[in-house]
Amino acid sequence: MHRRPPRLFPPLFLLIAVLLLTGCGVDGDQAALCRKLIPAFDSGPVTILDTAEMAGEEPALRLTYRADNGTHWIACRFGGRFFDSRRHELVAVATDRMGRLRPMQFTMLRIWAGLPAARLGLPPESGEPERGPRTDWAPLLFFLQQVINAATVACVYGLLALGYTLVYGILGQINLAMGELTMIGAMLTAMGAAALGMAGLGSLPLAVLGVFATVMAFTAVQGWTMDRLVFRRLRRTHNHTPLIAAVGLSIAYQEGMRLLHGARDWWPAQFLADRHELLSDGAFTVTALTSQAVILLMTGGLYALLWAIMQRTAYGRAHRACADDVGAAELVGVDVDRTVATTFAVGGALAAAAGAVIALYYGGVNFYTGYLVGFKALAAAVVGGIGSVPGAMLGGALLGLVETFWSAYFAIAYKDIVAFGLLTLFLIYRPDGLMGRRRGRGD
Repeated sequence: MHRRPPRLFPPLFLLIAVLLLTGCGVDGDQAALCRKLIPAFDSGPVTILDTAEMAGEEPALRLTYRADNGTHWIACRFGGRFFDSRRHELVAVATDRMGRLRPMQFTMLRIWAGLPAARLGLPPESGEPERGPRTDWAPLLFFLQQVINAATVACVYGLLALGYTLVYGILGQINLAMGELTMIGAMLTAMGAAALGMAGLGSLPLAVLGVFATVMAFTAVQGWTMDRLVFRRLRRTHNHTPLIAAVGLSIAYQEGMRLLHGARDWWPAQFLADRHELLSDGAFTVTALTSQAVILLMTGGLYALLWAIMQRTAYGRAHRACADDVGAAELVGVDVDRTVATTFAVGGALAAAAGAVIALYYGGVNFYTGYLVGFKALAAAVVGGIGSVPGAMLGGALLGLVETFWSAYFAIAYKDIVAFGLLTLFLIYRPDGLMGRRRGRGD
């Protein structure tokens, strides 16, 4: 019997269309950098109306926005795009009210923004050798730079994915309000960093560590309270009521934070923003910030601490017993309610750690920060195998790599499509994830 050959045209056509689209649109990183400068000219809340490329030899963007005093625009010109090492180098800034900023104004704007020198177009220090022409090593160095950048993104997704996977592992339910705990952690960290700056203690690592610990403790209490007041009362239900309650909690946290602190972005001063050159070929330099190393060490330390807790403590044994069979664990004397409440508290603390990284490394936190980050971390947990602690970190690393490399080599506007497309593929072809295990109906 003659078999009809597979129809490849529609999928191939869609693939070609997507690849063509990735070359369109503005550079999202450059748009974010230009957006960060708006509060220097308008302190109130703003709404971005349009982002468009401007004509010229050098890449430039113009952002049109609405503020309390009317509609305005800001234009930012950069030194390059995509593979160019000057992609994040700000060359000039202009506004509708001031025109092109004079050199002194431009310098003061750079100082006000408080960004690393390499991302603000600061002149090189005296004695620095001039950059030579691009060599064959530049693409490889650019690749290594993206690996370093992806590590920080992976830490954010991995920490929050741990919170998702701990709760799911013991209850078999997804707490969609976990992303809002990250938002609370980010907002409280931004406020704490601002308080340290006003007190003159912002450069003291112990003071920043104290803010970290305080925020994690506060959000752990929030997680415990969330279980005690909401989820414990719904634990015996076998429908979608807990999921709907989690959605309601998420909206309540968002609106509560918006009403308390407004819709404006918080931009705390960067923490340990010293930049170190690792490798260079004269055309492209691989750099890393001190804060990136600190974030990696903090994430590794928290993961090691969680592993020790799960393997060596009574709580860890109780958690594993409840994850295997809640009913049997209750029969042999395990306090299920206390174990679940502790799990919510630990998940809340890990979510706060992810929020602290967002606030001090990326900045620009607001009441909506945890929404998209929460869904991406959930995607990381599903890809790694939700319910598996190592799988959560693996999924965060994979999602961070995919998102960072897509942003570096293609149009950043499509990175969320890629992230959730990856989740869709795993749900279709490997629903248990890379390191997950199948749960039965009775689990």
